[in-house]
Amino acid sequence: MLVVAVPGPGRERLTQSLLSTGHQIGYAAPGAVEEQMLRTPPDVIVALHEPGGHVPPAAEVIAGIRAVPAGGALPLLVLVADPAPDAVVDMLRYGADDCLPASCDPAELAARIDAKLRRVPVPVEKLLRDPRTGLYSRTHFLDELDRELRRPALGRRAGAVAVVAVAEMQALEARLGHRVRREVAERLAGVAERLDGAAVRLGWDEEGHLLVLVPGVDEDAARRALQDFANAVAGTRFIVADENVRLTPAIGWTPLGDTGHREAVRRAADASVESMSHRDLLPVRYEPWMRGTAQRPGRLRTAVRAVLTALSPVLVLVIGVGVPLALYMELYALGWDVVGVVYWAVVAGLLTSAALIVLECVFSLDAVARPERPTQPYPPASAVIAAYLPNEAATIVDTVESFLALEYPGGLEIVLAYNTPHPLPVEDTLRDMARRDPRLVLLPVQGSTSKAQNVNAAVTRVHGEIVGVFDADHHPAPGAFQQAWHWLSNGYDVVQGHCVIRNGASSWVSRLVAVEFEAIYAVSHPGRTRLYGFGVFGGSNGFWRTDVLARTRMHGSMLTEDIDSTMRALGEGARFAVDRSLVSRELAPTMLGSLWNQRSRWAQGWLQVSLKYLWRGLRSPSFTRRQKLGLFVLLGWREVQPWLTLQILPVLLFSMWREGGPLAMDWAVPVCVLAMLFTLSAGVVQAVFAWRLAVPELRRRRRWFWSYLLVSTVFYSHFKNMVARHAHLKEALGERQWRVTPRAAEAGAADGREVSAP
Repeated sequence: MLVVAVPGPGRERLTQSLLSTGHQIGYAAPGAVEEQMLRTPPDVIVALHEPGGHVPPAAEVIAGIRAVPAGGALPLLVLVADPAPDAVVDMLRYGADDCLPASCDPAELAARIDAKLRRVPVPVEKLLRDPRTGLYSRTHFLDELDRELRRPALGRRAGAVAVVAVAEMQALEARLGHRVRREVAERLAGVAERLDGAAVRLGWDEEGHLLVLVPGVDEDAARRALQDFANAVAGTRFIVADENVRLTPAIGWTPLGDTGHREAVRRAADASVESMSHRDLLPVRYEPWMRGTAQRPGRLRTAVRAVLTALSPVLVLVIGVGVPLALYMELYALGWDVVGVVYWAVVAGLLTSAALIVLECVFSLDAVARPERPTQPYPPASAVIAAYLPNEAATIVDTVESFLALEYPGGLEIVLAYNTPHPLPVEDTLRDMARRDPRLVLLPVQGSTSKAQNVNAAVTRVHGEIVGVFDADHHPAPGAFQQAWHWLSNGYDVVQGHCVIRNGASSWVSRLVAVEFEAIYAVSHPGRTRLYGFGVFGGSNGFWRTDVLARTRMHGSMLTEDIDSTMRALGEGARFAVDRSLVSRELAPTMLGSLWNQRSRWAQGWLQVSLKYLWRGLRSPSFTRRQKLGLFVLLGWREVQPWLTLQILPVLLFSMWREGGPLAMDWAVPVCVLAMLFTLSAGVVQAVFAWRLAVPELRRRRRWFWSYLLVSTVFYSHFKNMVARHAHLKEALGERQWRVTPRAAEAGAADGREVSAP
């Protein structure tokens, strides 16, 4: 037996106790354990800790013993002068196997030593599998990974290794203690066992990371398996330390290749850190820049993209007008006059677009009405306000006050999930508000660069059964959460409300947007929902069942993360409703430059969603034929239409060239005139329906609707088509910078600038 203690009366008393029970004793001072163990290897260690003088802290003494190779597995009993509960807990946590008072009875001390010798403790990392979780220890997991990597190349397919961290781990550990690491790993393992293939091996490390080896599959299959695992975790409520919690897995992975087993795990861990910053459930594949060993891809191309983006109006004319005109002229020289066919195709396309607008208007009159009463009592609800404070500091206090003024019978929690690159004075104001009203929860999201990351950080922290998602300038109407529950309690998963502009008097741009929002939220959204059988989430003033949003999340890589979330939720069978009477009031851009930037991001985001989901949706058995028609119109036709309208220019230019000038052409063809009148009439119909279905405070502004009709006909429709074509070029060039629309506190306060999120 080895006694670790400083010479003195305490050590002498301990010696007498141990000798009286028949033990042979060797001595070592703290810090000199290894030298003594090399001379005389003991079978048990008893450490006497008496604070004072030059005695090192207990944690340091225990760590020194455990750091010696032989000391890592030997039974270690610690005797302390004051065995207070906290002291005992600390000793056991530091690595002791038992903790007793220094004045304990010699017989009890001997019995405890004998018990430890009969059942020698073995560190978890020395075991093949953890006895509680059934997982490989990190050491044995690395051995398994090494064996997989050493298999002959012809005898194995590819595979992947993943490290799974949990975004909520730090908060859980701070609240519930160190033991949650093991419990969380155990819960994750229970879900991971559902991964395809019995060959999947699972391990964990002391930081609570789950280690996953998926052998014998290609990269796509590995990524799909990890994605299924992430979705399953996000959709499950876990009991951890007797609390009901949600967990957000941050999965980093790397394919098995020529690297060693330790390097493979390090790479997966680096990718996991990157995944942690997004919290969007997407497994992240390792790339060299994640460790700082290489630059992020695309830096060299940034300048080129910027130049090409600046020249986009010229490129649009070249691609959309110059190329078709040159083609028509070349074909004409070869004896092929295709312009007549192209002309009627363009006319047919324009008539189709106009007809679809009219149909949406007609169907909006018969939109599905909100259920009169809920089928269940009002549950707890949460509001998530996503904010980028440098842009929204002027409006956020008013916004929070508007939410705190809401009355909701089930209890309303308001979570402000925000990011800021530097402290702001408004944060002090917000903290004062949170102290006065506990319903307000401030959630700074460190490292966030998008609204998606803010919402993702909040969704696992909210306590409500339903959650409303809002931008930082939204003021929901009284009763909004009650009205939303009428839908959600009647079988719907998401309900999108009516966003109304409240600063329409600020400028001609905000007036234009105010009427346009009525055309969108009061007419188009309800009409499309009725026409095609599904609605969409419009990014704000949308109410979700919390469970659905938790497993759907938002992907910050998508410029319209709201539409992306809609498509993924619809693909899983979620039901969406649109309610134009569910009102929230927001701010519109007041300058044309701000409007261009905002709509450019929207248009590019819609294109991303179209490229990602159109073909997938048309092939999916989850959608009916009617819904697939709606997907084709919503995701396909909307991307073609801006370029189709442009084709009238090369057709007319070719016709003038062929006929010898504009005066030689017959401009009064009856069919053409009728087609033009019908196309223009669609805008009139939409403006009339927007006025008819608008909220009362806007319906009184008839002059705004007449102005919208005029400006839309001669300018705004062409402006939006220009924005869409510009956005298409940006996406083709890989320019995907997320730009935040600035908010103004009151009418006229915005300066119209766009500021990029960090």
